[in-house]
Amino acid sequence: MIVLDASVLIAHLDEQDPLHGRSTDALDKVADQPLECSPITMAEVLVGPARAGRLDAATAALAELQVEELPLGRDAPARLAKLRADSGLRLPDCCVLLTAQDAGADAVLTLDDALTKAAECLGIRAG
Repeated sequence: MIVLDASVLIAHLDEQDPLHGRSTDALDKVADQPLECSPITMAEVLVGPARAGRLDAATAALAELQVEELPLGRDAPARLAKLRADSGLRLPDCCVLLTAQDAGADAVLTLDDALTKAAECLGIRAG
């Protein structure tokens, strides 16, 4: 199972994004594995399409990729606070890490160097 960061999905959904090709290639490489994300990640991905009036198209594209949402646990607030305090990452990135930890993910797929480093420090393969 692969936990996705918003950076990958945002770039994949926007053909004009400079990282579109890189994100699409990365998603192609993991297409045979379950793709998961937190509800916060999903919301972050959908902000741009919502602003552009393309929410339905973006939701359909995510469904086509078979990206599934994994809910955050009841203890998420305290654990997210600790991750944020320890890593200095933004809260959405901490949601990616917490989701990966809770799901026992094989890896985190991200285009963010700081998130990659934080994941690897926690023993989670990232890239």
